Amino acid sequence: MVEFWIGALGLSLLLYVLLDGFDLGVGMLFLFAPSETARRHMLGAIAPVWDGNETWLVISAAVLFGAFPLVYSVLLSAFYLPLILMLLALILRGVAFEFRYKAVRLRRLWDAGFVAGSYVAAFVQGVTMGALVQEIPISGGLYTGGPFGWLSPFALLCGVGLCLGYAMLGAGWITYKTEQDVRAFGYRILPWLLVAVLAVLAMAFVFALRLDLRVIHRWTERPVMLVFPAIGVLACGGMILAVRRKADLIPFLMGALIFGAAFATLAVSFLPFIIPFSVTIEQAVAPPSSLSFMFWGAGLFSLPLTLAYTLVVYVVFKGKVRGPAEYH
Repeated sequence: MVEFWIGALGLSLLLYVLLDGFDLGVGMLFLFAPSETARRHMLGAIAPVWDGNETWLVISAAVLFGAFPLVYSVLLSAFYLPLILMLLALILRGVAFEFRYKAVRLRRLWDAGFVAGSYVAAFVQGVTMGALVQEIPISGGLYTGGPFGWLSPFALLCGVGLCLGYAMLGAGWITYKTEQDVRAFGYRILPWLLVAVLAVLAMAFVFALRLDLRVIHRWTERPVMLVFPAIGVLACGGMILAVRRKADLIPFLMGALIFGAAFATLAVSFLPFIIPFSVTIEQAVAPPSSLSFMFWGAGLFSLPLTLAYTLVVYVVFKGKVRGPAEYH
């Protein structure tokens, strides 16, 4: 049961980062769209899937609450303010998405809300991950930092990096789902975003070395981890080649592979800790009876049904957004 729920948590987090990541990225690129038609096509490219993508965030929180309640309580205590800010940003983004189609005089206002919500949500997620990598103060299973104990220059850098990474995923998605000016815009900005992501990763690595973060020592303890950065490097090369050849789907897949390699690197470097480097999986897991009870509901039905729903939606709404298509 423990292995099953760790796998479910990892899968739901990865799917959320990849799926909601690209539609948050489209929201961030929305600010730079070349025309109103381009903006409509960008929204049309994510309209059938964006709210379903956020389901994986709910599933991740539910798995933490039921299977790893100690982690849920510690993270909520540590990141209460940023998580509330993220949820407000996601609400603003969803409202703005719907209202901008009905608005006339206030359309620019809702456009700004859509862009701002996308940036804030992505930035907060990056800051949270950066704070976890740098380690939050925990004693006796309780968070001992203040309301801003998660805030640091390293965490802020990670927030910027995730914004750039999501924007790269978003650019890859619009090259796949759109045509004409939007597709050209995606191809034009992809190389710059890739360079920016790699630059921030390099800065974060140097920062981690100077701070002597414990996560860095895992690289020498577990040389097998180098396999995942190598996969990321190959994916960067694949993206560059795909952009040159205008292979529409490949840039998005290469971006997803880069994120997957980074996710695997962090996951392997954290084990056996679930909150680095303070709480182990064994310490955080719920009693076996709770895990088994959850399995017959969430594990046996909710997760497979959500996976099936996600797959069906992406198959049904495959193809490009064309002509004067509205998202409705």
